[in-house]
Amino acid sequence: MRGDILLSDYIESLPVLPCRPRTGHKGTFGTVLGIGGSRGMAGAMALAGRAGLVSGAGLVRLAVPDPILETVAGFYPELTTLPCPADDKGRFGQTAFESLLSHITSVTAIFLGPGLGRSDTIDLLIPLLLRNIFCPLVVDADALNALASFGTEPLDRFFQSLSNKNIILTPHSGELARLRRQPTYGEDNKESQMKRIVIAKDFAEQHGVVLVLKGHETIVTNGKIVALNPTGNPGMATGGSGDILTGILSALLAQGLVPFDAARVGVFLHGLAGDFAADRLGEESVTATSILESIPEAFQTFKKLSHFPETVSYT
Repeated sequence: MRGDILLSDYIESLPVLPCRPRTGHKGTFGTVLGIGGSRGMAGAMALAGRAGLVSGAGLVRLAVPDPILETVAGFYPELTTLPCPADDKGRFGQTAFESLLSHITSVTAIFLGPGLGRSDTIDLLIPLLLRNIFCPLVVDADALNALASFGTEPLDRFFQSLSNKNIILTPHSGELARLRRQPTYGEDNKESQMKRIVIAKDFAEQHGVVLVLKGHETIVTNGKIVALNPTGNPGMATGGSGDILTGILSALLAQGLVPFDAARVGVFLHGLAGDFAADRLGEESVTATSILESIPEAFQTFKKLSHFPETVSYT
């Protein structure tokens, strides 16, 4: 892992975490709603939900297709699960929106996409949800793929029409290529990384979102400012790692950080947790679960190196 001095230098540019007042209760620290999951991918929601809890959210509720509810609930007892109508393959069904509508208005932040799967119904459901979600939102995984299949309206015009301007998208290069319907450059050299930066910045500006373009030196941009994350390692290229990031980001949003700040801090902490996991196990043996288990150490290190100010008031 990188030395404390280098990490401390970067941390100085990051916003501090809000303090947790002694008089706080679970409502003080926000309620996260996760929407996703399907038969065969129940673990994605459990990982994201658990990551949200260990990243400081007061409550995490997971809205999942009814056939996988007990599986998701069985991973961690702290998670609350909400059943939704399903199709015959264990994905969200045609009447799922009505079930979700009563839940999306009573939470502090939402994440959308882990383990969602693909279907025509889901491709219709995701834009409908985005039009009706007004709290800070993280869009990941198959929710991004559903948006890439969006109809005839240009995607940037769709995002510009949304009243919600607190949205984080978290694609990897392939997902961004599908969203843009154009090739996305790789990251094997400095030239291609510079092209990725330009593409990410332009996309964020055109769509009015915060973009987290995952990969080596993950790019975080709001269309005006670009940040390259210094933490993380190749061992994190493993199934479920992105679900962990989604949970961290949603928890930081629920605690009051604005999307660009939440994205920068969340990506840093996610990479740092991955570095701790790699230090302990070796890069070859890093799993999403080992990253999840390292989140508390990442938070403690972040607060230590940033000289966490106990006088900062909670917002």
